[in-house]
Amino acid sequence: MSTFTTDGSRTRRRQKPQARPGTAVQLLARRLHFVAGIVVAPFLAVLCLTGLIYDFSPEIHDSLYHEDLYVAAHHGAPHPLAEQIHVALTAHPEATVEQVIPPPDPQRTTRVVLSVPGQSDVQRTVYVDPYSDYINGDLITVDNRLPANTWLRKFHSNLHLGEPGRWYAELGATWLPLLALGGVLIWLMQPRRRMRVRELFVPSLSGKTGWARVRALHGTLGLWLTVGLLVTAVTGLAMSQFAGGRANESVDPIHLRAPTLVAAAVSVPPNVAPVGIDRVVAVAHGQGLTGELIVTPPATPSKPYTVVEMGEGLPIHRDAVAIDPYTAHVTERIGWGDYSLPAKLTALATQFHTGTLFGLANQIVIALIAAATFVLVALGYRMWWIHNPYRRRWAALPQPVWRQLPPWALGVALLGIAVLARVLPVFGASLAVFVVIDSLVTVLVRRSRRASH
Repeated sequence: MSTFTTDGSRTRRRQKPQARPGTAVQLLARRLHFVAGIVVAPFLAVLCLTGLIYDFSPEIHDSLYHEDLYVAAHHGAPHPLAEQIHVALTAHPEATVEQVIPPPDPQRTTRVVLSVPGQSDVQRTVYVDPYSDYINGDLITVDNRLPANTWLRKFHSNLHLGEPGRWYAELGATWLPLLALGGVLIWLMQPRRRMRVRELFVPSLSGKTGWARVRALHGTLGLWLTVGLLVTAVTGLAMSQFAGGRANESVDPIHLRAPTLVAAAVSVPPNVAPVGIDRVVAVAHGQGLTGELIVTPPATPSKPYTVVEMGEGLPIHRDAVAIDPYTAHVTERIGWGDYSLPAKLTALATQFHTGTLFGLANQIVIALIAAATFVLVALGYRMWWIHNPYRRRWAALPQPVWRQLPPWALGVALLGIAVLARVLPVFGASLAVFVVIDSLVTVLVRRSRRASH
């Protein structure tokens, strides 16, 4: 490209040479991993710590609410559910029954979920001893979650900050895959003159000090964690509001949502009494529904009972039936086979992320990933602190590479970013902010260098 000087002579403007594709990818990965990592890592650290606590919420629940959840002693046959519901309503005559959860094993109490007048987002759950009709306790619950579970869940998902907190959580989850994959590219594409393949997976600390020693630990730990980081990020996004939460919208093009019962109206025969909840539960058991069941009584005389399996873990139990309250006939049924593949993956992802898919082993896996990720973040910050700009060492900041990318590589990168921004809105918004900040940092670095020359 040519320009003209004041005397009319022609001079040629220097252009930055385009980097080779492999080098350009490595430089771009380094730039994103470094700058975005500095910004996003604090969110990841908080998610790790809060997730580590939430991972063991089942044990916390059993300890805090043992007297509510478990009977003192069981002997003889349990009393009818209708009788236990009557006991709960007698204690709270102002309420109405929303759901009933029969005890899944002889050690547990019956949960009678009552509507709270004036509060549609919470319920009052009464815990009834099925052998004595004694009320062990009652708690304010949300979607059948115990108070501690509700508190810990919100603490992990939004730090009890409401909508801004949801943005923070999804910001960390959306950037985590890019940070992980960028780190892997940097680690795998480094020169091999002095590094053996074994050192990719086992940190070689002999003779290394300072930044090189921390880098060896950060690189190998990150490589081992890659699969866990990707799985944790994707499963977290499946539960999020702005990405996975789109499944709750009226439009669900890839069928992420689980199928639900239509619960079509039934005819109301004259002078025929309803069969009652005990008969309904017996019919559900006869249909093969096992474990923990949620029984929802009819809201109106023309509505059926619905019974849904809610058990967690493997094998998957997701059957649901609608039962005519006058004839006890099953009018509708859905099962695990009716779930689309995306809906199945979403259900499995949710259970894995919350540590309930395969019991204690699942909890241990999640806990190890969370703890190791926190260590990885700490090592990354240590590397940055050793070579940080506050000590006027701007050379440690990776150079911008957008202008060095070949046109086709830049096009592919922009297309990929556009797709991700459409699927993950928080990523798109934060990427725009990142580009602006990155551009400002680049300008400041250039001005600083010019001023020092």
